Amino acid sequence: MKQTILIRDVQLVQGGISPRCDMLIQDGVIAKLGKDLNESAHFVIDGSRLTALPGLFDMHVHLRDPGQTHKEDIFTGSAAALAGGITGMACMPNTSPAIDSVDTVRYICEKAAYTGVEIHPVGCITKGLKGEEMCDYAALKDAGICAISDDGRPVECAEAMRQALIQGDALGLPVISHCEDLSIINGGIVNRGVASETLGVRGMDRASEDYITAREIILAASANVPIHIAHVSTYGSVEIIRHAKAQGVKVTCETCPHYFLMTEEAVLCGDADYRMNPPLRTEKDRKAVLEGLLDGTIDCIVTDHAPHAPSEKADFRYAPNGVIGMETSLAASLKLVHAGLMTLPQLVQKMAENPRKILGLPQHQLAVGEPADLTLVDLDYHWTVDPEKMHSKAKNVIWKGKTLVGKPVCTITDGIIRYQDTEYLEERNRCNGF
Repeated sequence: MKQTILIRDVQLVQGGISPRCDMLIQDGVIAKLGKDLNESAHFVIDGSRLTALPGLFDMHVHLRDPGQTHKEDIFTGSAAALAGGITGMACMPNTSPAIDSVDTVRYICEKAAYTGVEIHPVGCITKGLKGEEMCDYAALKDAGICAISDDGRPVECAEAMRQALIQGDALGLPVISHCEDLSIINGGIVNRGVASETLGVRGMDRASEDYITAREIILAASANVPIHIAHVSTYGSVEIIRHAKAQGVKVTCETCPHYFLMTEEAVLCGDADYRMNPPLRTEKDRKAVLEGLLDGTIDCIVTDHAPHAPSEKADFRYAPNGVIGMETSLAASLKLVHAGLMTLPQLVQKMAENPRKILGLPQHQLAVGEPADLTLVDLDYHWTVDPEKMHSKAKNVIWKGKTLVGKPVCTITDGIIRYQDTEYLEERNRCNGF
């Protein structure tokens, strides 16, 4: 059932930052924008401390559904997304079974229809992520995929990747590459260097990422087709991508908040919650990733949301890689805005507009007649990250115990309030019909 919602005195971010105004939402769309709107509504929201952003889009999420629902499922992953202001996502194919069949794509799309979140499956490049037999991309696209990738693993055969790039381009399916050479990694679990030596474990050499990043760009340039590089973490990859863009190669890329805000020092405590792939790296890498983000080399901020059960993360050496991030990604990334390194509209571009553009999806705008798909954020709200309060089944969040500034407090999709932060409302004592 559609709701009539009146948001009073809210600031809008759409291209720039607008003066405060009232927003009326009716029948699933933004019906009016203006001052002192005199309209009846089911819900009236005091937006005087709030900023409205277009719903964020996370183009790199692991929902673990089907097959690994003890870690996460489509419903809990969607709840985590909404709590983070994320109204759309692309979910990666390394499920069980992998997203390599029409039936699996349909299963995800049918289940996603009940979440209030726009969920687009990413299909496999090769069947079972095994790097051998190519999938039927046309059939998968007809079923509902938005891109192809073997994320979680690299496509080890260069010719297989070249064929995927060519076939994907012909079908309008972006190809997302997990850049890792498994022979170089050779069982490494943290960044090779200070982290691996201090902890006495095998390290993950940066050459693994840099080498495959370069390979993918060469293949894409040769075929004159696009390539999207996932989770960039090294100064080498940033420089390779920057150079390729300057040469006119159709390359886009993404990174995660932990790569431009954290270094390998965080993992020295021996807590597996700080292990992910690619790993946290050096200060030189962090600065390079940040510079790439600020100068436009890096197009998107994603989470690589990778939930695992607490029991699986208990043993540092044998734990699977991955961290969750959808509920903290905006708050963490707002550090750049608060520091004056990036404007809020620029951050929205990285977290909402560019991911949709790369995937060929419609943009969501805060304008009259547009779908009511947005999140209301208190940019100055201080909150401490508590894993036990996460909406995800998983608790492996690297910002645990940290105080972040800025938080989504209400998320609306299809003109319906899907999430509200009750703790925030209680603290501010501003219910006003939420």
